[in-house]
Parts: sequence; structure tokens; C-alpha cells
Amino acid sequence: MRIILIGPPGAGKGTQCQRLVEHLQIPHLSTGEMLRAAVKHKTPEGVLAERFMNEGQLVPDSIIVGMVTKRLESPDCRTGCLLDGFPRTRPQAETLDDLLERRAMSVDGVIELAVPRDELVRRMLARKRADDDPEIFSRRIASFEAQTTPLLDYYSRQGKLACIDGLGSADAIFARVKQAVRRFKWSSQGN
Repeated sequence: MRIILIGPPGAGKGTQCQRLVEHLQIPHLSTGEMLRAAVKHKTPEGVLAERFMNEGQLVPDSIIVGMVTKRLESPDCRTGCLLDGFPRTRPQAETLDDLLERRAMSVDGVIELAVPRDELVRRMLARKRADDDPEIFSRRIASFEAQTTPLLDYYSRQGKLACIDGLGSADAIFARVKQAVRRFKWSSQGN
């Protein structure tokens, strides 16, 4: 299965990704981790990406898509993967669909962890990390919402979006995530 997990900062995406990867026994493709590894190992993509990151700019789609493409071609990703951090925009989603279609593959489902903004801010304040500034955090949430609204609409129109209530215990949320995955499996087998 190829699943995308989307959630705003503070939604608990990391916890759910870890559980889902273990549950489905598929690789976790985190663009954040891929970027950090590329920068650390000074790969050509990493050197280029680091320049953008050091200037506070977003890493261009061409670099991200290249890294994801290379990773999707790995043998361990043939039967599926969990995409985390990609796609972030509708153009990236369209590129991913084209990329997968050329390999006779597709995205099976997209899980959105939905958490109200006031709860996200409450969670951020409770973390008490040095880099958690409420104003910056609010801007990150607003940016996330602006980018992902068209993305979520894109997958909703394809019938591939499951909006999961991100409130409650990690176990309760994961039970809802597993239920969505079962629907994706049923849906992909029915086609």
C-alpha cells in the first residue's frame, strides 16, 4: 500500500507514522529525514538543498521530487510505503501521481490528521521546546493550511481522502487510522 499521512505541526503525525509503518511493515519515506541525511552526507542534492535551507527558503520541488523518485525506485518500496512530508502541494501531488502511474502504481489513500488550531497551540505550549514560539507556530499552521487545502481537495475528489479526528489518546487515534487503512485496502481491491 502507498499511503500519505498529512497533519499540521503538533498533530502527532510522528507517533502515528511510526505505528503505521510497524503495522503495515512498509518503509517510512519522510522528506524531512531524506533532506537531513542528504545534507549530512553532502550528496549533490543535499549540498543544493542546504543552500536554500540556510537562506530560510523552501527547497525547490525539483530537488524533493528527485529524492522521492530515487527512494520510490528502491526495492523495499515496490510493495508500498508511507509518504510523510510529501506531497505538500497540489502540483507535488500531480507530479507524484504521474511518477507512480509510469510505474503502474498509485496512491491507495491519504490520511489527514485533523486537529483544531487551538489544540495545536495548546500542545505546542505544553512541549516547552526552546524553538516553540507561539507567533512562529501560528504562522507555520497558517502556511500549512494554505498549502494543504488544495491538496486535500485534490485527493478528496479522487475518493482517496480519510479525515481522521486527531483528538484523543494515541491509541484511539491509531484505531481510527487503522480503520481508514482497511477502507483503502477494500477500495483498492474492489477496483
